Amino acid sequence: MKKLQMVDLQTQYEFIKDQVDSSVLEIFKRGTFINGPSVKEFQTELEEYLKVKHVIPCANGTDALQIALMSLDLKPGDEIITSDFTFAATVEVIALLRLKPVLVDIDEDTFNIDCDEIIKAITPKTKAIIPVHLFGQVANMNKVMEIAKANNLFVLKIMRKQLVQYIILIKNQGLLAI
Repeated sequence: MKKLQMVDLQTQYEFIKDQVDSSVLEIFKRGTFINGPSVKEFQTELEEYLKVKHVIPCANGTDALQIALMSLDLKPGDEIITSDFTFAATVEVIALLRLKPVLVDIDEDTFNIDCDEIIKAITPKTKAIIPVHLFGQVANMNKVMEIAKANNLFVLKIMRKQLVQYIILIKNQGLLAI
């Protein structure tokens, strides 16, 4: 009997092995690991796919979240509301930037951030909301955006789709993908 895995990277790799191997080999041959042609091509394609003006390629989602938060010109002690049911890196980045993570409970039916709890947690120091989407279920973004607009807050929306992870920073309909 074969053990079932939640994520089977080996099997996924086998499906795209030739493409991955040739792409990696080409990057090694060129010696262009950081901001080389492959990264620039990825950036352009992702901008077109997301229909945004700017994408900042990052090594990982943690770096992307850090860059997005740094772009907001927040001050030490400013509060960021997020779900208490999130990956540790979300809170780690908030704390690293000397901001205050404010963890709110989840909706027990969806495991996503509870919008009523967001409202209760807002203070004059609150500057942003980071909803977390889990298990293929999207947080109630209409309500999150309504709350953010009413309180002049940024929303950092973490999106994952296949191998692409990106963060969309939203305020007053301005979009930035990182």
